[in-house]
Amino acid sequence: VEYGKENSDVIILLHGGGLSWWNYKEVAERLQTDYHVVLPILDGHAGCDKQFTTIENNALDIIEFVNSKLGGSVLMMGGLSLGGQILLEILSQRKDICKYAIVESCYGLIKYKWFSKLQFKSLRIKSNLFDEYYKDTCAIRKSDMIAFLQENSVYSLKDGIGECEATVQIYVGEKEKQSMKKSAKIIHEKLQDSFIQVLPNMYHGEFSINHADDYVRKLLEIVKRR
Repeated sequence: VEYGKENSDVIILLHGGGLSWWNYKEVAERLQTDYHVVLPILDGHAGCDKQFTTIENNALDIIEFVNSKLGGSVLMMGGLSLGGQILLEILSQRKDICKYAIVESCYGLIKYKWFSKLQFKSLRIKSNLFDEYYKDTCAIRKSDMIAFLQENSVYSLKDGIGECEATVQIYVGEKEKQSMKKSAKIIHEKLQDSFIQVLPNMYHGEFSINHADDYVRKLLEIVKRR
């Protein structure tokens, strides 16, 4: 799903596991006047006809898309949870694919299976997104759900992440599990040019889904430093 296609500066945002492009719908609507926003639907999710295999394969597909359709690099990439893991994998494989990146509520080296208990209430998604969430979650095949839950819980950062050239902002909610905060710290330590912020009173995934204005403000602060 794309917004602001007439604009030259491209921002790619990768949704969380079990969600879909609407994860970033309000963010994209706010950015479309000045930016070309691309919201890929991850493999195995509603709206994508490909089965989910691995985080690495998802990353390769997005790299190929950037190479073939977007001239080999973009201004910014962002990702939430599973989407954040795919983003980290992309950054480890292509150190110069973007100038800026936002990683939100992402597992890095922690084998933590919280996501297998996925529920709408636990994600604290705004109530007006429930219909989209319910429809798309019901459309996910059991095999795909199992596949990305397994990948989500065992993914580890690659050594190549240390060569990433992007400026990376890492966000984690204050109300998230301690292991999630530990992951954020590990990711920060691995990335040479990165900043980390704990978001007051926020739970897993709340930042981009429920607080689009704040998310966009932070995103623009990062971009406009150039």
